[in-house]
Amino acid sequence: MKCVICKTGTTHKGLTNSLFDRNGSFVIVKDIPAQVCTQCGEAYFDEHTTEELYNLTDTILKSGAELEVVRMKAA
Repeated sequence: MKCVICKTGTTHKGLTNSLFDRNGSFVIVKDIPAQVCTQCGEAYFDEHTTEELYNLTDTILKSGAELEVVRMKAA
């Protein structure tokens, strides 16, 4: 697919890392499966991955963590 951010790159299957910030608490998730732009590095998550990320970060933040670094488990 063509990247909607840079308009010049195309995406390919890969892994990315992302920082989630909610109310001053941070979760860094590593090795997230995504479609990644070859030009600018923008990552696109499918619906299943997005739901997993939401559930993972929500669980961590509800535990009271202020900073957590986790690796996404392979499906």
